[in-house]
Amino acid sequence: MPSAPPATAVPDATGTTLAVLLIGPAGAGKTSVAKYWADHRRVPTAHISLDDVREWVRSGFADPQSGWNDHSEAQYRLARRTCGFAARNFLANGISCILDDAVFPDRPVVGLGGWKRHVGPGLLPVVLLPGLEIVLERNAERSGNRRLTDEEVARIHGRMAGWYGSGLPIIDNSQLDVPSTARVLDDVLARSIASPPAW
Repeated sequence: MPSAPPATAVPDATGTTLAVLLIGPAGAGKTSVAKYWADHRRVPTAHISLDDVREWVRSGFADPQSGWNDHSEAQYRLARRTCGFAARNFLANGISCILDDAVFPDRPVVGLGGWKRHVGPGLLPVVLLPGLEIVLERNAERSGNRRLTDEEVARIHGRMAGWYGSGLPIIDNSQLDVPSTARVLDDVLARSIASPPAW
C-alpha cells in the first residue's frame, strides 16, 4: 500500500536567521513593529533604523523637511549603505536583522535595488501600509523632525499605494496593535521563505 506523501512543513520564521526590509510611509508603525519583532524572536536579532543612522550626522545634518536637495539625497544614500554594511556584518555573525525605510515603488532602483545591493539577494521586503487616517493620527503623535505635515503624509501615503500589485507582501495594520502586527509579519515571512517574492 503506498504511503501518504509527507506533510509540507511551513518554515519557522521565528527561529531562522533573516534579513527583513520593512517598508512603509511615515506613521505606518515601522519602527515600533521592527523593535518589537526584534525583541521577541528566538534567535539573535538586530533592528537597524535608517532614520537613526541618518541622524548620526549632527553638524551639517541635511533635513529633507527644509527642502530636498543634493545634501539630503547624499546623506540618505550614505545612511542606506551604512545600514547595509551593518546588516551584512550581523548576518555574517549569525544575527538576523530588520531594517525600516520609506521605499517608494516609483523609485525601485534607488530603494529596493539599492537595498538588494547593500544587503544581498536574500533580503525579504514587506510593506506595512495602514489606512491614511491611521498614519495621520500616528504622525500627529510624533515630535521633532520626524513629524511631517498632513499634506506630506498624504502625499507619501498615496505614493506607497503603488506597492499594491507589485508582488510584495503587504500588511494593513490599521486595526492591529504592535504585537499582532509582529505575529502577522512572522506569518508573511514564513510564506516568503517558502516562496520568495520576485523583486
